[in-house]
Parts: sequence; C-alpha cells; structure tokens
Amino acid sequence: MTTLPKSMQVIEITTPGGPQVLQPAQRPLPAPGPAEVLIRVRAAGVNRPDVLQRRGAYPPPPGASDIPGLEVAGEVVALGAEVRQWQRGDTVCALLAGGGYAEYALAPAVQCLPVPKGFSLEQAAVLPETVFTVYYNVWERSHLRPGEWLLVHGGTSGIGTTAILLAKAFGAQVIATAGSAEKCAACLRLGADAAINYKGADFVAGALEATQGRGVDVILDMVGGEYLARDIAAAAPDGRIAVIATQGGRLAEIDLGQLMGKRLTIGGSTLRPQTVARKGELAAALRREIWPLLEAGSWRLPIHARFPLHQAAQAHALMESGGHVGKIVLQT
Repeated sequence: MTTLPKSMQVIEITTPGGPQVLQPAQRPLPAPGPAEVLIRVRAAGVNRPDVLQRRGAYPPPPGASDIPGLEVAGEVVALGAEVRQWQRGDTVCALLAGGGYAEYALAPAVQCLPVPKGFSLEQAAVLPETVFTVYYNVWERSHLRPGEWLLVHGGTSGIGTTAILLAKAFGAQVIATAGSAEKCAACLRLGADAAINYKGADFVAGALEATQGRGVDVILDMVGGEYLARDIAAAAPDGRIAVIATQGGRLAEIDLGQLMGKRLTIGGSTLRPQTVARKGELAAALRREIWPLLEAGSWRLPIHARFPLHQAAQAHALMESGGHVGKIVLQT
C-alpha cells in the first residue's frame, strides 16, 4: 500500500455567507474509528444542504466534521479495527454526515455501498444523498406503489431527478414541477408523465388534470410554506405528503377539513441527524432494492457540471443560480 500523507486539502467554510466563503485549506489526515473507513475521495456530490450549511442555516450534527459534503466515492485506504465488510482498495460510495469536500473522508462502514457495476466514480458519488433521501421518504415512509401517482416538486434538482427515475423504475406515474419550459422538457426526457411550469401554471390544476380529477397519491415537497396547502388540494384520497425541506418557508396554514376529508397523511423528516445504525439499515435496503436496477442499466443520475475541488465556490454559485439539471460534482 502507498504510504498515506499526513495532511490533505479540504474546503472550509471560513464564515457563514456566500459562495466566496468556501476556501481551500490544509488539515491533518483523519484516522478511522473502530467502525469507520477512510476513503481517498475521487468525487464528491454537491447538494442543497451544503449550501444551507455554508449560509449558517444547517449546522452539522454533534461529532460530525464541519467540512461540507454529504456524499463521496473513492477507494478505501484504511479500516477501523471492527470493519469486516470492506478491504483496502475497495471502491465505494458513501453517505456522510459531513467531510466530503476533501481529498480524504471518514465514513461509517455501514453507510458505504459498492460502486455499481458499470458506473464511474463520479456517477457513484452523486447517488448516496439523494437516493437515500428519496427512497426513505417516498417508499419507506410514504409507501408509493406501482401504478400510483407521485408529484415531485423541483423536478430538475438532484432530489427531483432521482425521484423521477426511481419512481418510473418501480412502475409509478410521475408529475414534476419545474421553473421553465426547458426544465419541464428535461423532466419529460427523464421519464415524467407530465411536467408543470410552476411559474406559469397552477400545479394543483395540472395535477388534477393529469390524474383525471383524482389527485396524486404521494407528494415529495422540498418547498414547504404555502405549498403545503396546495399539496393538500392536489392530493388524492388517502394521499401521503412528505416534506423534506422548507425552501418556501417553515410555517404553513392548511385546511384541516380537507386533510380529514381526504384522510391524508403528512410526514416530515431530515436524514443527516439520524443514527448510523438507521442509515446502515437504509444502505442495506438500497443495496437490495436499488443497486440491482442500477447495475441492470435502468438509469443513471444526470451530472450537469464538474468542478475541481478548489472551485467549490463556483459549484455553489451554479447551484444557487438554479441553472442546473441533475447533480453537480467536485473532482479531487
């Protein structure tokens, strides 16, 4: 084995603020704990929670790295004493609680997954954060079934593209919202059955029209705020609404009569603060349910842009512009 360096390049958040506060720095190489692996990062995904953390609105959970970055892919270069499922030299992708914007990153061994056969490290790096989130909220919590309708807000985001591709792979029908005709067209190319430009049309009316007045069975909402009342109006009887972010605000006023009359279920969750054991259970479910679809060539997440690690600020500026379709990658 090649001798590991004593230090590594990382991207630090120097102070809460705009993209320019992301700056390269040197830090000591971390050592894995008993149940962790050290990964030589080759690619790291950029996600909306990273932007929130940079602004000071989404601090890492206790014990997690203050370096941003929730998903990586690369080679295992060191193992904790209790790790048995991985070996040095294995290529993996991993869900992290932080630390991904770096040349090396620690990950709990149970939160690692093998790079799917036929996937590059970049293609694998953009999987964990969005696939864990979508599978957990749409299938484990909202129980989307084949033939049902899923409404996805932000259809061209990393979460949105993942939800479209996964739902179609599992036989569901999908409506996506997006902010331009071009982005709606991109959703349709990914497989969505209908796409609604929320800047020019009412998504409630569009969802009811697509479902012949019945409404949608599951809604994946990363907007929150006033969208929640409209989600309730767009939902079918016995529908399920999963709120996973609050880009449109944390407070909502809803019609409880509609909620009760339709027998709706509203749930909310965040992934990052959950225990390693729970994330390990999700990783096992993904390996069983999702990885065979990936290796069969059913789908790959679109990668919109790639940046070298030291240009993390430019990657964040692109994400905040809303001009991307799919994922953004940092290369190390």
